[in-house]
Amino acid sequence: MTSAVEFLDIAIIVAFTALAIGQIFSMIRLILGPSMGDRILALDTMVINALGMVIVLGIRQGVQIYFEVSLLIAMLGFVSTVALTRFVLRGDIIE
Repeated sequence: MTSAVEFLDIAIIVAFTALAIGQIFSMIRLILGPSMGDRILALDTMVINALGMVIVLGIRQGVQIYFEVSLLIAMLGFVSTVALTRFVLRGDIIE
C-alpha cells in the first residue's frame, strides 16, 4: 500500500512536468507567434509557468521563501506585461 507522501511526490512530478510542457509550448508561441500580441501573451504565460514551477519547487523542498519569491515574480510579471503592451500600442511607456 502506498502512503500519502508517495502520492504527493507523484503529484509534484506530474505538476512540474505539465508546467515544463506549458513552458515549452509558450516558447514555441513566442518564436512562431504571427503577431506581437501573441508574443506578449506568450511572455506572460511563461511568467505564469515560471511562477508555478517556483511554487511546486517550494512545496517539494518545504521551504517557505519560495512563496515570497513567487509573489515578487508575479508582481514583476504583471508590471512588465503592462509596460510592454503600452510600449507596443503607444510607443511610449510613461506619458
